[in-house]
Amino acid sequence: MAKIWVLQNAPPENLGIIGQILQNYGLEPAYVRTFAGEEVPRYMESAVGLVVLGGPMSVYEHNRYPFITDAMRLIDQALKEQKPVLGICLGSQIVAAALGASVTRGVKKEIGWHPVELTSAAGEDPLMHAMEPSLMGYHWHGDIFDLPKGATSLASSAQTVCQAFAYDRSAYGVLFHMEATEKIIGEMVEAFDNELREEKLDGEQINADRAQYLHALQSNGRLCYQNWATLCLQAASA
Repeated sequence: MAKIWVLQNAPPENLGIIGQILQNYGLEPAYVRTFAGEEVPRYMESAVGLVVLGGPMSVYEHNRYPFITDAMRLIDQALKEQKPVLGICLGSQIVAAALGASVTRGVKKEIGWHPVELTSAAGEDPLMHAMEPSLMGYHWHGDIFDLPKGATSLASSAQTVCQAFAYDRSAYGVLFHMEATEKIIGEMVEAFDNELREEKLDGEQINADRAQYLHALQSNGRLCYQNWATLCLQAASA
């Protein structure tokens, strides 16, 4: 099976539904647990793709979290080798920064269930073309990013102008969590309860809303990330 590097930056935030999708496509996730001190690989080597997952840190805290600089270096190498890159939440911010975009703190944190609208460009995008144009997204971020130069905006929310982007059809950033499972959401609510208290948000309600929103979110996520797996297979055969 072809290898996919997966940078996991917080215990609750794993591949979720993407993990099974990759395996179904003959792709083997190789986790690098940066939260446990594991070093980001210096080279893509035989890996045919790269996923950078979420975490509570910020891109501009790279002095405190050296793995962020290392992740940007690996993203740059993957793009030079024309290997697909996928960033989710913090990962999307790291990809944006690697492409030269500014990442800053938002006016307020966007946490919980909030609607996402796809742009017209998403209808022609290799990953998102089959997704619903409007969906309820699961969010957990305090930082936002500018659209990288040369990238295409794919989604937005009422609070956040850029929720997803594509760059050269090989790098993707998705700020919201279509990979989420019940377990991931429950563990995030528990692990990051200090943020919920600071923002005066109800973690029990976020968990309860899974019953109404999660199935549709995962359905859209499967459509998107199956297409990303296809990009990886194409890279492997190139």
